[in-house]
Amino acid sequence: MTETGLPSDWEVRHSNSKNLPYYFNQKTHESRWEPPEEADTEKLKIYMAQHHSSANTRIDGGGGEGKIRAAHLLVKHKDSRRPSSWRETNITRTKEEAIEMLKGYEEQIRSGQTTLGDLAVSESDCSSARKRGDLGFFGKGQMQKEFEDTSFTLQPGEMSGVVETASGVHLIQRIQ
Repeated sequence: MTETGLPSDWEVRHSNSKNLPYYFNQKTHESRWEPPEEADTEKLKIYMAQHHSSANTRIDGGGGEGKIRAAHLLVKHKDSRRPSSWRETNITRTKEEAIEMLKGYEEQIRSGQTTLGDLAVSESDCSSARKRGDLGFFGKGQMQKEFEDTSFTLQPGEMSGVVETASGVHLIQRIQ
């Protein structure tokens, strides 16, 4: 285990296209958004907060021309592009079950019981969960088309309904 909390062949790298950290195995050349199963998650959380928080990963320090900032809550299903996450190694739920779960979360958020950020921390299948679902600033062409199209139609503070992409189903909330 290294100071990062990752197994010895793994390191954290930064995706220029998504402006997010990802995990890379130097020996096998595997790359993934979620940490490997053997990671020490407590050490990793501390390392990521110190070295890869959204404030540190923003290259231009802010929105920049034509960029928005959004957070999301992702629920993957067995037909997702990669049916695995930091929460579950092998996701077996159906797309319909994922949509039902997400609709339940949407209801809780809209009723004021909780916030998208609070739910994302424990329920999102995206590695952005550790940042309350915050994806930072992004511009056109940086996200999957369905995600981008919806994000750019939202006003700051507004939340989408269920949005389907190859990654799974999302609730998206525009921040800025």
